[in-house]
Amino acid sequence: MSRSKRNELLEKALIAFNRGGYYAVGMDRLVKETGISKTSMYKHFKTKEDLIEAVLRLRDEKFRGWLVGRIDSLAQDPVGRLLAMFDALDEWFHTKEFRSCMFIRASSEYPDSNHQVYKVSAEHKRLILNYVTGLAQQAGVEDPILLAKQLLLLKEGAIVTAHMLGPDGVQHTAKEAAKTLIYASLKKAPTPLAESIPQSAPDA
Repeated sequence: MSRSKRNELLEKALIAFNRGGYYAVGMDRLVKETGISKTSMYKHFKTKEDLIEAVLRLRDEKFRGWLVGRIDSLAQDPVGRLLAMFDALDEWFHTKEFRSCMFIRASSEYPDSNHQVYKVSAEHKRLILNYVTGLAQQAGVEDPILLAKQLLLLKEGAIVTAHMLGPDGVQHTAKEAAKTLIYASLKKAPTPLAESIPQSAPDA
């Protein structure tokens, strides 16, 4: 299979798995939906799980690239970008392609933490956590890792809620909770200005 055919397969398989799930979409259905024969598929991917892993890596690249780019376009400062994450998510929630998170679903269908599909799903979440931690560090909060983990919980909860109960109002609720957490962290953090003020007047 040529590289272009491989990329075509991954793009079409991504759509198929997103729509139908991982166990439910078998190789016969993939052949039907991608137009690529089983023989060609197995030339590049030894197992269906190898294909799923490659699809998830593609999804990770696409989703993180979109998310970071969209956040950067919505806000200029670190605090604004932390909050803009929920605005970007809301846009995704209202697309026809939104069917919850492909990584959450993959880890649910492959719950063994040693499985390759589970591992690549968990790695996606770690990369998102690292990105949010970096923004929190830039914002100067007291405990960037703790705040990032709290915001990630809100993000994941928003995804599940939007999928299960509908997207309307989810962004507002999650963003308001994020504001409370961020501003509380900022209040606790020492500011450079405060650190530069002397405790007593110098001798004349």
